[in-house]
Amino acid sequence: MTRKDKKDEKVASLLRPAAKRDERKKLKGKTKLKAEAGAALRARSEAPQPRGSTGKAKKRRKRSETDPGNAAPSSVDPSVLPHVDLEPKYDEPSYELTADGAELDALSADVPELGIGSRVVAPHVRFEEEDALESFRPSLTASGNVEDQIRALEARLDGLIQGASRSEGSSPFAAAPHAPEGDHAREPPSAEDIAVESAAELAGSNYYVQKWGRKGLRSRAEEVDEFGLDRNFDGKIRPVLDFVYRHYFRIQTDGIENVPPEGRAVVVGNHSGSIPLDGLMLRTALRTDHPASRDLRWLAEDFLFYLPFAGVFMNRAGAVRACQENAERLLSRDNVIAVFPEGVQGIRKLFRDRYQLQRFGRGGYIRLCLRTRAPLIPCAIIGGEEASPLLYRFDTLADLLRIPYLPVTPTFPALGALGLLPAPTKWRIKFGEPIPFDNYGPEAADDDLLVGRLSDRVRSTIQSMLETGLKNRRSVWF
Repeated sequence: MTRKDKKDEKVASLLRPAAKRDERKKLKGKTKLKAEAGAALRARSEAPQPRGSTGKAKKRRKRSETDPGNAAPSSVDPSVLPHVDLEPKYDEPSYELTADGAELDALSADVPELGIGSRVVAPHVRFEEEDALESFRPSLTASGNVEDQIRALEARLDGLIQGASRSEGSSPFAAAPHAPEGDHAREPPSAEDIAVESAAELAGSNYYVQKWGRKGLRSRAEEVDEFGLDRNFDGKIRPVLDFVYRHYFRIQTDGIENVPPEGRAVVVGNHSGSIPLDGLMLRTALRTDHPASRDLRWLAEDFLFYLPFAGVFMNRAGAVRACQENAERLLSRDNVIAVFPEGVQGIRKLFRDRYQLQRFGRGGYIRLCLRTRAPLIPCAIIGGEEASPLLYRFDTLADLLRIPYLPVTPTFPALGALGLLPAPTKWRIKFGEPIPFDNYGPEAADDDLLVGRLSDRVRSTIQSMLETGLKNRRSVWF
């Protein structure tokens, strides 16, 4: 072997590993391409087949394969079909469609047209986030009939109101326009429709017209103030109250001129008797014996308004629920109001504790006078304790009935409801000199020490007036 041959063989041996490496790379590339092509074919085979791939279509294909004459003519020339290259081209970029933002909204509008559920999207859509599918909802299109239904319901309610004044045979739905024709017209009646029809039947009945219609309203007041005073009702019971004031209790007033003829004022008195008639008598006294015939409104305890008949009677006669807001609103209109700081404790005390003032609360009436700069007139009422003396209380039974006390008097409950009638004792009402608060500003109402000191002063003044009146009284009956 020559030197040249040895040199060539040596070069070939050096090049042989590189050639083998290139050959292995080519084999790996071909194997990879075949694997990708097979995966693509398997994906195509696993995809849902179009209609006609099963059943009768398969039978027709079998017949066409066995008998070429029965084959259906094809309208597509295979030569013109495009060639599909299954091998990917690595030098070309790939593109993916993602659903995000405005594209997702646009896609959701097309989903209902596909005839699929609201949670299913097109197969070429991919979500970037895991929870995107959970939050994906297609937009709903409004039917356009909601406003028409609301208008129809409002018109029907107007017809009910108009039908309340008609005779029994009239239909309250006559004035109501019918709802527009549509899909909702064929729906079953809803709960609102049933309620409206029931109300229509009640409004058209003769009982409703007599009690709550125009005929019933003729016997009621046309104007009631915001606190519940019924001027028509007050005018009807005024002769009865005047009779009780002058002839039954024979009330004698003293110092009534201390109540200012105009402007705001606060009358502070003691609660008198287990059946509190002191507010009505104070109101009647100012309207009857005062030179300016002042109108008085008294603040009553909350429990009074929950009593059957009595609460409504007192409210329509001039009682106002006791609270700071109501009192300030009355004083802002230059009214005269009466307060009883003892509260329920003043009317539930036993007969042996008569005319002994109980605790005057937390001084709310003093704060009221300081804020509104209204003068305070102390008042002592004598005679009410003997009119309905409280001998005993059923506290346990009262708690079961949810009332502050259940009284036992010489006539109640022995005589039943008749036992609630007070005895015809002689009453005396003493009005003291006004206590002004001009020396204090509105900020003094926040001084608890000052409020407590002024409240004790008022309480001692009224107690002294009661003791003086009891000493000067000759008898309970005259």
